[in-house]
Amino acid sequence: MPPNNSVPRILQQQGEPQQQSGSDELQPKPAAQQGQQEMGEGSYEGTREYNRRTQEYLKKADVERDAEAAKPRSEEEARELKQAEDEGRSHSKGEH
Repeated sequence: MPPNNSVPRILQQQGEPQQQSGSDELQPKPAAQQGQQEMGEGSYEGTREYNRRTQEYLKKADVERDAEAAKPRSEEEARELKQAEDEGRSHSKGEH
């Protein structure tokens, strides 16, 4: 068993590159830094970062090409996507 004062394994790992939609470049994920407080979903900082990345994406990306690439490639895939959407909606509070 590791000592109690050891750094959690997740903080020891560097972020893996991730591909952003509409881009052929790999962007590094920010690695958690020791001493920083984790902010959960719905934080002001998280919202600002999301909005910044969304605006950046809309300025740089070919949104029409991305939308075209996201379309189902077959009737079977379209049915599967619709079934998954219906399943998700059956669990939501707003739409049934």
